[in-house]
Amino acid sequence: MINLIKLRTKNEIMVISKILGIIGILFIETVTATVYNAVPEQTDSTPFITASGARIDKNHPELHRWVAVSQDMLKRGYKFGMRIEVSGAGDLDGIWEIQDVMNVRYTNCIDFLVENTRKLGKWDNVKIKLIT
Repeated sequence: MINLIKLRTKNEIMVISKILGIIGILFIETVTATVYNAVPEQTDSTPFITASGARIDKNHPELHRWVAVSQDMLKRGYKFGMRIEVSGAGDLDGIWEIQDVMNVRYTNCIDFLVENTRKLGKWDNVKIKLIT
C-alpha cells in the first residue's frame, strides 16, 4: 500500500525521497520551453561557453542535449549537471542536462540548445521530471 502525501515544496520531496531511500524521479513540473542557438545574438559574447563553464561543440551543439533554465528555477534548486526528462516538446522530448541559464526576464522556462539551422520553437505546458 502506498500512502500519498501532499508536499508543498521541492525540498520536501527531496527530504522525503532521502528518508524513504527513493531513487529515480524526484520532481515533476510544468514549464514553457523554447530553443536557442549558440550565437552572440542569443547568448553573450562567449556563445560557446555555457554558464556552467561547459564548452559547446561549435559544429554540432545539438548533440550535447543541454538546456538552459530560467534563473528562478536555479533559485528553486535546479543545478548545473542535473538531468531532466522532457515531454510535450515534440521531437525534443527526452533526457536533457542543465548546463546554462536564461536571461532574468524569463521565468519558469527551459531553453533547448539546438543546431544553428533550427531557428524557432516554443511549447507551453511542457512537463519536466527531475531525474537522478
